[in-house]
Amino acid sequence: MKKKNIGLIVLSAVPFVASAQTVNEGIFSVMPGTEMGTVAEFINVESGDFTNDGTVYFFNNFRNDGIYSISKNAKTGKVIFSRHEEESGVQTISGNSFTEFYDVVLNNPQKSGAFDLKANVDILGTMDFQDGIVKIDSTINPKTGLSQGMLTFQKGAKSINASDRSFADGEIEKIGNDAFMFPQGHKGNFRYAKISAPKSDKSTYVSRYIYDDKQFFEAHKNKTGVIEIVNTNEFWLVDKGNNTEGDVLLTLSWSDKTTLKDVLGNPEKNLHIIRWDEYNQIWVDEGGVVDVENKEVTTATTVNGYGFFTLATVKNDIINKGDVVIYNAVSPNGDGKNDYFIIDNITRYPNNKVQIFNRWGAKVYETSNYDSNGNVFKGYSEGSGTVNKNSKLPTGTYYYVVMYEYTDSKGTEMIKKTGYLHLENE
Repeated sequence: MKKKNIGLIVLSAVPFVASAQTVNEGIFSVMPGTEMGTVAEFINVESGDFTNDGTVYFFNNFRNDGIYSISKNAKTGKVIFSRHEEESGVQTISGNSFTEFYDVVLNNPQKSGAFDLKANVDILGTMDFQDGIVKIDSTINPKTGLSQGMLTFQKGAKSINASDRSFADGEIEKIGNDAFMFPQGHKGNFRYAKISAPKSDKSTYVSRYIYDDKQFFEAHKNKTGVIEIVNTNEFWLVDKGNNTEGDVLLTLSWSDKTTLKDVLGNPEKNLHIIRWDEYNQIWVDEGGVVDVENKEVTTATTVNGYGFFTLATVKNDIINKGDVVIYNAVSPNGDGKNDYFIIDNITRYPNNKVQIFNRWGAKVYETSNYDSNGNVFKGYSEGSGTVNKNSKLPTGTYYYVVMYEYTDSKGTEMIKKTGYLHLENE
């Protein structure tokens, strides 16, 4: 039996549950404060126009070939994908049209993929990963020419509660200029990546996590001399749209369960993010500031390129050459202690550059030939391309990047050192 709407239905303040297949061919509106549920399959056909500003429970498959959205500027629409009473099984979310949800709750304990996403879904509010893994079908839809499935978080949207029980398996898209954590994983492992806030509210980034792909690393073996041990257990795809302005800081997580144990011997000392340089066909160092408590590594500056990333150990004897010692506390209060950013022996290497970034990735200080003629960082924003130039910076934690040219009997190389800098600015 089908319940079919070919005209206009407006639900307001009255709970409504359809036990038969629900097919919408006309206009259907769920008003704020109203609840609706469909126990059998829900289909919104090409002529259907479904607006949800209330709460809708989908206990079975969902398909949208028409218009499924919320009212303009509405923030009350919620959909809950779950199973009804004792029922079980995978729920398919499909359709040839873009589907617009505000808040989404995923709650299906089905193992090995509770949700099969074969639709392009936009999230405007919050996606709550309570239970169930979303498998995203990235094959091409012959009718639309786009991916069968895509999960897109629009500006201001976010995810919560992702875990090994519930995450998105496949490519996730983020649009907007806010920092974001990609709620992704693979083969039962939740392994997020995070980006700092991009420059433009139209910025687009895509990410995916892959675990246990031996063929990938067989084809991606080459590495630069500074890289010692590559984490060949896992990698992340992080890419940006063609028209996206600026770049981001990248954070990758590690796990004792998935990450190659050989790279976790002393993460604070030598764990970095590396990137596959597609043009040169080699892994390159992107630096790393380690947060042991949260098991995260963040590039100290914006990444130099996009594509495939993973973790690796780097050779300390290369990074620390020249007896350069960096003191990561600055308190310019005139007491003669840490009144400026001290880098011992940097004057031995006049071909140097020092950059400092705030926690959002914006550059606040840049100079060359550091510590010559009083050329030092004293807690003010200075240098070309810096934000709020000549202004006093607030107390807080910053990232530094120190680069200098080092020469010995083996030749000349550029040394790059990154880390945290704490500024106490009265």
